Parts: sequence; structure tokens; C-alpha cells
Amino acid sequence: MTRREFLRVTMAASVTPVLPAGVATAAAGGAATTTLPRRRLGRTGAEVSLIGLGGFHIGKQEDARERVRIIRAAIDGGVTFLDNCWDYNGGESEVRMGKALRDGYRSRVFLMSKIDGRDRATAATQIDESLRRLQTDHLDLLQLHEVIYPEDPDRAFAKGGAIEALEAARKAGKVRFIGFTGHKSPGIHLAMLRAADRHGFAFDTVQLPLNVLDAHHDSFEKEVVPVAVAKGMGVLGMKPMGDGFILQSKAASAVECLRYAMSVPGASVTITGIDSLQVLDQDLRLARGFQPLSDPERSALLARTAPAARGGRWERYKTAREFDGTFHNPAWLGPESL
Repeated sequence: MTRREFLRVTMAASVTPVLPAGVATAAAGGAATTTLPRRRLGRTGAEVSLIGLGGFHIGKQEDARERVRIIRAAIDGGVTFLDNCWDYNGGESEVRMGKALRDGYRSRVFLMSKIDGRDRATAATQIDESLRRLQTDHLDLLQLHEVIYPEDPDRAFAKGGAIEALEAARKAGKVRFIGFTGHKSPGIHLAMLRAADRHGFAFDTVQLPLNVLDAHHDSFEKEVVPVAVAKGMGVLGMKPMGDGFILQSKAASAVECLRYAMSVPGASVTITGIDSLQVLDQDLRLARGFQPLSDPERSALLARTAPAARGGRWERYKTAREFDGTFHNPAWLGPESL
């Protein structure tokens, strides 16, 4: 697929007309919701907000009321995609989000969570724990988390592996769609997709880092996104600021980081960490007025960030183990990992 063909396919598949920003629409429970631009989540047919609320940062506030306020303000502001994970903050992120989704808020969102278990029994237990914490009978999307080891594809698809648990959950109505995530290597993502092909399995989504530094080094954007789009998968971008390291490098501003990530052709949603109402307001304003980077703007930003990207120095989630939760907590993967 040429870049021109890729751009044509992604633009046709991902852009969904919406009401002008700032138009209030009736929402469940009588609350007013401000519309954000939405995109189609691949072949799922679901339409999700341009930005998604990351679940990890929701576990960081000490004030329980503040946590609920942030989540509900995001939903009232037009965010429909909510990210979470079974292991975030020892499960506290899911517990907090579950409380915020009471009073009709659950019906207004596309809810995603992730599990770590690599065997069927461990994965099934984690799925049920996530549902209980989130106070819901189903997830719109469940993803296998941290596919970061070369053996992960074969292990997930082995007899008695995690994929069996995900398929059983979908058959039971606990899950609508299935995907996987990872931050380590485009090669491992591609191996996971090849394993799925060998087993006649089709992932609905894939989650990966999409940011202005990734474009230069061991790039998910260049290597994985075109393959995922060709398969009709929804593409979930994460780490738009590289876990804050891009800002530390001073290679780009927060606004430039978010705008770049949202402009990546094929990206369905950009998941970003929001730990305060102030950060939420900034992200909502940017999304409401979003204009994709022009070719000259993109070229200039890439040229300016190229030095910082060399060798993956500021993308430590690719090059070091400090961000690999399952490396530090192998029990999350299941008994065979101990």
C-alpha cells in the first residue's frame, strides 16, 4: 500500500461528521454534553471521541470526589472513550472509574479495559474482576495488555491461552470487541498480528505509542499502523507525550504533542493522561478546535524533533524495563510466569 493509498483509506474510514463544537445535546440522566469530533473505530462501526481518557492517571488523586469530578467532567465535555486496565494502581483505577460511571454515565461511554493473564484461567479471573470493579456487565472493548515479549504471540494463542478466555468472554456477552496493546517493539506487534492470521483470529483493535518521537525511531506509526488499517482495525494511540519525556526533552510542547498524535493518519483515538480539571480543560479545548497538521507543519515539527529522537533516548518504554509492569510483577501473567 502506497502512502497516498494509505491516506485515502484512512481519511475515508476514520472521519465522522459531528455537530459544531460547543453544541449541547441531551444526554442520559438529563446532563448536557458538549460534542467533540468523533472517529470510526475501524470495522467495529463504533464512533469514539477524538481523545480518550487514560485510566492510569485516574488512580493518582487523593481526593475521591476529585476523581469522580474529572471522569464525569470529561464525559460531559464530550469524551466517550474511556481507557483502563486490571493492573492500574492495584485495581484502584477501575474502582474509581466504576464509581464515576454510576447515575447513567456508563451508557454514555465506550468502555475499554485490559488484562495481563496469558493463560485462560488467569485471564478469565481478571476479566471478571475488572467487570466487578467497573460496576458493569460488559466491556465495549477488552485488550490483552503489554504484549512486549517475543514469546507473547505464541503463548496467547496456545491451547489454554489467553485468547481462549477473551473469545469465551465475548461469546458470553461480557465483551463486545477484542484487541491488544504494547509499547515495546513494532516487531512484536506485527508478530502478534501474524499469529492471529495463522489461527484465523481477527483483532478488532490495537493500541500503541503514537507521538512525534516514535515517528523517527523503531516506529509504530510507520510499521504497524498501515498494517492495522489495511486489516480494518481500530488504532488506539497512546503516550502522545511519551510519558512526559518528550516535554522533558523540550523537543515539543504539550499542544504540539497532542496535535501531532491526533493528526496521525489512521489513528481512531488519542488516549491521554488527565489528572486534573485544568489538564482536562486544555485537552477539550484543543480537541474541539482540532485542525490536523498541514504537511509543512508536520515536516517542520519532525525536523525539529529528530535530534531528540536519536537512539530512543526519550522513549524509555521502548528501550528500558522500568515501564514494563509485567516484568516487575510476573504474577500478573499467571502461574507459569513465576
